[in-house]
Amino acid sequence: MEISVEELRGRARLRFRLVPDIASLIQDFAVSIADEIRSKAGAPLSLILPVGPVAQYPILVEITNRERLSWRNVHVFQMDEWLDWQGRLVGEDHPLSFTGFIRRELLGKIDAELRMPEGHHHWPDPFSPDRISEELARQGGADACYGGIGYHGHVAFNEPALSRWHEVSVEELRESLTRVVALGDDSIVVQSIGCAGGDSQAIPPMAVTMGMRDILASRKIRLYCAAGERHRAVFRTAVAGDAGVDFPVTLVQGHADAEVITDEATARPIVAQLR
Repeated sequence: MEISVEELRGRARLRFRLVPDIASLIQDFAVSIADEIRSKAGAPLSLILPVGPVAQYPILVEITNRERLSWRNVHVFQMDEWLDWQGRLVGEDHPLSFTGFIRRELLGKIDAELRMPEGHHHWPDPFSPDRISEELARQGGADACYGGIGYHGHVAFNEPALSRWHEVSVEELRESLTRVVALGDDSIVVQSIGCAGGDSQAIPPMAVTMGMRDILASRKIRLYCAAGERHRAVFRTAVAGDAGVDFPVTLVQGHADAEVITDEATARPIVAQLR
């Protein structure tokens, strides 16, 4: 945690890139997705996309509409979605619904003539968990997977195993499929601070998530640490920590085309101190 950025580069097991600040980071996120669409020149494209962070999507919509980028042959595979305490999908009208956000704030704001068909938006279903993997396979796998990194290293909601009675091996987590998960206490706390003013009761206690197998099979993976101070240790563990189930993003290490992007302040060495 305390080594210089230069030394961190020497120890890194996962390539990383720094940008000047958070605003540049969010712009980079949006431009990278637009570049993927632009590079395909109308050919089929499959993208795994997150909700969190979200600030990149208004920029992406603006680029799409201004440059007339067609999404007609794009398939969007949504990483995850909240579930209520009974394991059922929250409604699209729920203020934290990932599906509702994607529909309203991304797909719904792209000009109609550029917008992808309704059937090209795919999300994980807790009652038909293999459906999203099967559709991804039909499309030839993901061309690119984008995401953030959670406080304890989760990608999508691939969280560290919670049970003291059942251990999950690294290989089992690598091969994990779409599934229902109970969220760890730290995820609830972090989400409540970020999304609900610290009100933990406002955060759904469960989720359905795409598994690591589909994520790791993506031809390209780009992960953004956009939370500033909270992401400093997350960033350093992701790029240079030992691969293991306690910090799932470390399983991305060794991927042929993966990169973590953050800003210069987040990458700084960490020194514990009272404030």
